[in-house]
Amino acid sequence: MPTPRFFPRPFVPFICGVAWCASVAFGADGGGDADMAAARAAAMQAYKSQVAPLMTTYCARCHSGNKQKGGVTFQSAFKSPDAASFRALWKRSSAQIKTHDMPPEDEDKQPSEQERQAIIEWIDSMKRLSPKDPGQFVIRRLSRVEYGNTLHDLFGVDPQISRDLPDEVFGAGYTNSLSPLLMEQYLAVANEVLNRVMAPSGAPPTAVQRRLLGTDPDAGADRRAAARDVARSLARLAYRRPPSEAEIDVLLRVFALASDQGKSYPEALRLMVKGVLVSPQFIFITPGPSGTAGAADAAGDIVPLDDYQLASRLSYLLWATMPDAELSALADAGKLRDPAVLAAQARRLIADPRARAFFDGFGAQWLGLDKLAGKTFDGEKFPQMTPELRASMYDEPRLLFESILRENRSLATFIDSDYTFLNGTLAPIYDAKSSVSGPEMRRVKLTDANRGGILTMPGVLATSSFPNRTSAVNRGVWVLEQVLGEHVPPPPANVPTLEKQDQDKIASMTLRQRTELHRTNAACASCHKVLDPIGFGLENFDAIGRWRDKDDSGGAIDATGELPGAKRFGTPAELKRIIAGRTDDFSRNLTGRLLAYALCRQLEGYDEVVVDQLAGAVADDGYRMQTLVVGVVTSYPFTHRRLNSQGDASHAK
Repeated sequence: MPTPRFFPRPFVPFICGVAWCASVAFGADGGGDADMAAARAAAMQAYKSQVAPLMTTYCARCHSGNKQKGGVTFQSAFKSPDAASFRALWKRSSAQIKTHDMPPEDEDKQPSEQERQAIIEWIDSMKRLSPKDPGQFVIRRLSRVEYGNTLHDLFGVDPQISRDLPDEVFGAGYTNSLSPLLMEQYLAVANEVLNRVMAPSGAPPTAVQRRLLGTDPDAGADRRAAARDVARSLARLAYRRPPSEAEIDVLLRVFALASDQGKSYPEALRLMVKGVLVSPQFIFITPGPSGTAGAADAAGDIVPLDDYQLASRLSYLLWATMPDAELSALADAGKLRDPAVLAAQARRLIADPRARAFFDGFGAQWLGLDKLAGKTFDGEKFPQMTPELRASMYDEPRLLFESILRENRSLATFIDSDYTFLNGTLAPIYDAKSSVSGPEMRRVKLTDANRGGILTMPGVLATSSFPNRTSAVNRGVWVLEQVLGEHVPPPPANVPTLEKQDQDKIASMTLRQRTELHRTNAACASCHKVLDPIGFGLENFDAIGRWRDKDDSGGAIDATGELPGAKRFGTPAELKRIIAGRTDDFSRNLTGRLLAYALCRQLEGYDEVVVDQLAGAVADDGYRMQTLVVGVVTSYPFTHRRLNSQGDASHAK
């Protein structure tokens, strides 16, 4: 794991030894029981001889025995430091030690930088003790957007037909519940689809009917056999894989029930199609029927995904819809498990306009732009925040994301680019009203070094602002977490906000001075000393991203700051250069976020090793965006799954 460059990285011999032992133990195959035992023994020896004395000296007084300051205790972790159940605790501790949040500044005993780094390196090495494991496949419900897109591709209806379905929890935790109320909503959508694409009783069939259901059987023909053929072909499309005979039998029972009630052949088919649209096989993404995956490993609990599931997983990741004809044909031919074929298909999907869905699903969440349309702003102070401006603020980073992806640019372009995308609505925010007009977004060359990249885009700046003012704290947290992958602890309880400060005392203060006054609280100082300077460095941009030289109090903007490691800056351009110098950290953060999004679950255990491997490969190829995406879709966790004791897969969390 690349160490953040705001913090020195001294040579720590014993840690290197642990990492070497773990890498030898697991290498490409994950190693056996003997290798695992050897690696664990080496880690424990390193802990006892080097880390335990440091933890005892600097942490035990407040976080062991009967003392649990902040609700944190290492009492059990000290006894079994290598236990997987304590990984989250160790990771949180590493983040706080790294940022000097712990031990608190008022503690007399403070570890040296080398001692801090020793603990951090040991904690990081623990992930390499995780056995090679792709994790369980997460069964999840199609999102509202995915459901609408799939209906469009299958029946040709407007994707907005699913607009009344509820919102979802995306990324590392999809929703998969199906309550009675939600089932009623799916039934309503199914009825609307059928009303749009199927002709009324007695009328000639529509083009969609002929394409999906064929023609009515001749008089005297076996209607059930004809319906079975329809069920097989329709289910192959709707389920994104060949249906089992048992699944076809279920659909035939629906057809038979309608026929027994005197329904005509088209009417009975209509009910069968409705059954398909509300079936779990259509609504959920599942690993497929038992026995369709490849051979299990020697332990019998890890299997490769079958070609059909790979096709769906890839298509819904990049297009948010069902596999197209080419992907489906490759799945039928059993070729998608070839990494070269899978990589080529990923690049093909990236080049297609439907890959816009990749930003709408992943990119917008990562940047926080999925909340921009509904965010509240002071209408009197910012009357410019119309739906049209919000849409343009969203499209600017979307188009940058797409250009970096399709042109296979370096990830560093996200941090500092010399171009952006503007239209006549967004141009005034950039003070470029005279050079850009009209509603169409177009690529624009930037000449102001303070602009360019996601840190200074109006949409991103607006999402991290309050309704009536900027927030240096929110902006600093956003950069640390979303860009650099740092963990920022939540604020202590009972700390007043800026709005609750003594109004007489702050009457003539700038926002920066008020924030710095807030930092005099010892409970706040340790975090704010890192995140505030970043936010101050962006204070030249107001709450909706316009450049300013004075803040709301009339005081001059002071954008100077210093980050750990004597990294000084005086302008947003200089701050961006410092952040851009941490490309390794940004790349690893984006890699982890994308892998979690692709797997629809939180990363754990061996996933962290995979992230390290992927981030290393991306760095070796010049941080190319397509290298990252292709690396994720061909990775071990994306192409394999672990069986659970009950059978197939786990539900979304």
